[in-house]
Parts: sequence; structure tokens; C-alpha cells
Amino acid sequence: MIASNLSLRRAVALAAGLAVASVTALVAAVPASAQTVTSPSKRVLYRDGHENRLLLDGPWLFRLDPQDAGLGQGLPSSTSAEGWATVAVPHNYNAEDLSDESQRGTVTWYRKDFRAPRGGGRWAARFEAVNYRARVYLNGREITRHVGDDVPFDAYLPRLRRGVNRLVVRVDNRKVPSDFPAVRDLGPNRRPSGGWWNYNGLLREVYLRRVGTVDVASFGVRPILPCRRCPASARVNLLLRNPGRRAVRVQPTARVAGRSVALRSVVVPGRRSRQVSGRVALGRMKLWEPGSPRLYTARATAGGTGYSTHFGVRSIKVNRRGRMLLNGRPVRLRGAAVHEEARGVGAALGPQQRATLFGQLRASGATVTRAHYPLHPQFLEMADRTGMLVYEEIPFYQVRDEFLALRSIRQRGLDFLADTIRHDYNHPSVFAWSVGNELGTRPAGDGDETSSAPSRGQQDYVTRAAALAGRLDPSRLSALDISGYPSAPRPRLYRRLDAIGINSYFGWYPGPGGQLNDRTKLGPYLDSMHRSYRRQALFVTEFGAEANRGGPATEKGTFEFQRDFMRYHIRTYDSKPYINGAIAWILRDFKVRPGWSGGNPRPDPPYNRKGLFDDSNGRKPALDDVRALYRRVRPLR
Repeated sequence: MIASNLSLRRAVALAAGLAVASVTALVAAVPASAQTVTSPSKRVLYRDGHENRLLLDGPWLFRLDPQDAGLGQGLPSSTSAEGWATVAVPHNYNAEDLSDESQRGTVTWYRKDFRAPRGGGRWAARFEAVNYRARVYLNGREITRHVGDDVPFDAYLPRLRRGVNRLVVRVDNRKVPSDFPAVRDLGPNRRPSGGWWNYNGLLREVYLRRVGTVDVASFGVRPILPCRRCPASARVNLLLRNPGRRAVRVQPTARVAGRSVALRSVVVPGRRSRQVSGRVALGRMKLWEPGSPRLYTARATAGGTGYSTHFGVRSIKVNRRGRMLLNGRPVRLRGAAVHEEARGVGAALGPQQRATLFGQLRASGATVTRAHYPLHPQFLEMADRTGMLVYEEIPFYQVRDEFLALRSIRQRGLDFLADTIRHDYNHPSVFAWSVGNELGTRPAGDGDETSSAPSRGQQDYVTRAAALAGRLDPSRLSALDISGYPSAPRPRLYRRLDAIGINSYFGWYPGPGGQLNDRTKLGPYLDSMHRSYRRQALFVTEFGAEANRGGPATEKGTFEFQRDFMRYHIRTYDSKPYINGAIAWILRDFKVRPGWSGGNPRPDPPYNRKGLFDDSNGRKPALDDVRALYRRVRPLR
């Protein structure tokens, strides 16, 4: 157990974001190099969201923190006279650095010198993803801090200067055991772990967006569909935030599918938020579902801030037999999980790399996908437009009981869940909010975790997370993903959830006491889970086997073993009508951690080789089997 005073002191120090000695020199608003000063562009990488967004593209400047300048490899060679390297954002400092130091993390700095947009007014900087702790400065003044990757955050800016302004971001991805996913040392050689590779940088794009006297912090449209052929309505929720000091009265407006929504005026106190809700009748609408993903538009305004989005009319419920119903029809979903990573750029994917990943997903025959964290908005928009369903999860991953016992850690998970729901509320592709993955487990090796009955901390977190998801969004399923071991407890706690995800590795990992060695026990285990949770929708959220070479089907790690493994698992899931979906782990190979073996007798660390594609986008033989079996299953009955 990691609970030493030293570890706790380090956790507190990092969480507080202690300043380095040279902050002043790094963020000072000294004259900028003319070659790196640009104006924000009107290009955006995804359609829905705040209006009047401008992309902070063009050259950024980058450098290691002076105190950590000896760590890591791969510093770009194009360096300015001031000692900063020129990079493009999204940017990943350690994309191809496979060292232990790279996984443990470091501190980096990013700088963008830009000309103020015309028209003046108030602006916010929107960061789509920073890993992991960010401190943001404008013209030498710190304006905000943020903790956590994969959920965007806004930094309200002081009044911009005429001419050139300097935005500086300190990025610290040195994680502590209470973070999620945590980086901690494992195994006899004390190699660093971390759930997946701990990439440092501004991993998604950065925007400027114009803000009025009041900001539309979020705008959600919840369709209400009593039955498949019934007239629909929609519940509209606006979260209004006042970044100024003085209270402001505003009259918000909203239009949904061409219909006006009656909303009350509201006073928003300075530095505070207020929520405004309304309901509108929509009538008979074309529904969103696989094969016919119909989208409608919605727009809201308040205090000069606009927000435009798309949504789909559909209903998601679970019947008494544990079947998920989409628009009143039972689902049978098949797919593969994704990880946002590509060669050369790590987790800093661009639009084309993201489109390639989505194309590979469709090539697998998938009708559903999942990730360990919220996906990029562009990826979700592709899912919306094509009818791909998304099982969305927050990276509350393998948080151990000693940390679940801390109210502050549980609250961080709840805050992350709330931010994710508000951010992705309008994507009709998203059908579930998973509040965590394999909570309370104590890793004993690669995929060989042991499970115990939920601790009091886990019980409190799951109870509150399920209630929060139901309160913020009753139109989707609340879910939790668990390790699929026959000996694992079946607590009543999970009956508070709408769905349970089972990570199923029968025939690959041995499991505690070897109970997963015999793959023929998979079917009886699933039957027993259904008996324990008859009213919960069961999904298989992970199944897969590593493959990095040719060889006999009896040898783990070969392409033939993977083919046989996948065929057996998929056919087993096809024989169980109560299994609502099966999601292979994983679509494409990715980096996990130094020394990773993944149960493979001849591993290729740090790569997880369970992909249907390798990390060079090459197709593995199992892909053809998976696609053929998936295409035999209709997503809606």
C-alpha cells in the first residue's frame, strides 16, 4: 500500500501546483519574436459548441522546465533565439520517448504570442485537453489552474492588450498515487505504471472564444420520447456563468429544431452561475438510431454569448429482463474500444489521424465503441453522424480503496463526471455514463488484479455517482465497469446502476487462483451474472488477446491464437441474448508502460498488442473474423 508520509507530502505538493523558481522569467511579457506572432484563425475542428471560436494555431513555443531540463528526450530542434522550441499544438512532448522517466512525467512550458482579435470585449481561452496539471498565465499574470486530462476547461481572460498578448501554460504530468489514472511503481524492478502512457503536453487544440456579459457555460437538450411513434418533446438546460464582478440580468433565448423555448429572465451574480430550464413540444420527429442517425439543430444565447449544437431524438431504457431498449427496440451491439494515440504524435492527434481511427472502427464492423476517458468532440460528432453508439467513461480507473476512503478523491471523481455529462450531453451517440473502471483493485501483475467486496468509500462514491448521473441526465444509463472474475463479490450496490460493464478475459489472463484459465467457464459465468443482476443491462466492455507474431493457435501471443480467442468469445456473447453489447479491447495497439507484458509470453513493451490493427495501421488476421461475425448481428431487433 502506498500511504507513506513521503508519498502523501508529495501528493499535496503536486496537487497544490508549487511554483518553480523561474516562473517570472518564463511568463514575463517581454517582446515577442516576430516570426511566432500570429492572429487566431476562424478554423475550428468540431462544429458544435460555443460560437465565435478562434483557433490558436500557427507556431507555439515550447521548452522544458529549467529544473527538469535533464529529463526526457526528443526536444524539437527548431529553436528560437530565446531558447524556446517552435512546435504546433496539439503537441505531445514525449510522443516517442519510451523511457521510465517519460512515464513518470515532467514539467513543460508552452507559450503563444498572438494579436488581439478585432472588436475588443471579453474573451476566454478554451483548452480541449491538457495532461495533467495546468497553470495558465496571460501577460505575466496567472489566471487559472486545472487538474485532469480529457475534459476541456475555460480560462476567462483579463482584458486583452491591443497588439500582442502572451499566453503561457505550465504543464505538469508528474502524477501521484491518488491521481487517475495514477502513476506508481510496480513489479520487482519498480517500473512505472499508469493505466496507459503518461503523455505530457497540450494534447488537444486551444481556442479563443468571445464571451458576452454572461457566458453560456453549457447548453443541453434532452429529448423526451414516450414511445417509438409518440410525439416528442425536449427539456432544455442552460448553465449561465457571470465572469464579471457585477450582477447581470439577462433574458436567455433558445430554439430547438426550429421551435422557440420559453425561458425566464434571470439575474446572475458576479463570479457565480445560474441554471435556466424550459421545455418545448417537438411533435412527431424522425428518430436517431443506427442506420438512420437523424440530427436536428439547437441554439441558445444569453448576454451576447451564443451556443449552437446538434442533437438526436431517441430514448434509452432498460426493461425488466435487463435488455437495453433504443427507441423501444432491443439492442445487440458489437464493437471495439479505442485509444487516442498515433505514431509520431502520441496522444496529440490531428483531424486526419482521428478520422483514420474512426475509419478503422467502421472497418471492424463495429456499431459501438468505448474509451477509458471522454473522446474528442470531433470523434463524437463522427459517431453522431454515422449512427455509432458510444459507451462513455471517465478515467476514474483502478482507484484504490485507500484513496476512495478520502472524500476529496471521491469528489474529484464526481466533479469529473459532472463536467463530462455537461460537455457531451447533446451527442446522441453517447448512451451510457460509466462512473468508473475496476475500482478498488490492487494490481498484482498484468491483468491479474484481485477483487474484494466494495469498501465504504467505493460504496459512497458509486451511490453518489449513480444519483448524480441520474439527476443530470436521466435519458442515459449509469454504469460501472468491473473485472469479470467468478469469485468476485456480487454486491447489491451495483443494483443502483442501470448497466454493468464486464471486463472479460477468460482464456487469456489466469486471474486470481487461475480461475480464468478455462475459457469454457465464460458462458456459465455470464449466466450467473445475469441471475445476480437481472434488471441491469449487462455489457462486455473488454475482451481480447495479445498478438504480435505468427505461430500455432495454441500459443499465446500469436495471430492464430488471437483469431481463435476472438471467435470463441464473440460466439459465446452471440448465444447470450441478455448481453446487450460486446466491445473488443482494443481496436489498435497502443503504449501502456515500460515493461508491459499483457500476458504475452513474448511481449513487446511498452505496447499493448491486443489490437485488431497494429500501431502502424496494419491489419491483423483476426480483423476479418471479427468483422464477419459482427456483421451477422443487427444492432436493433
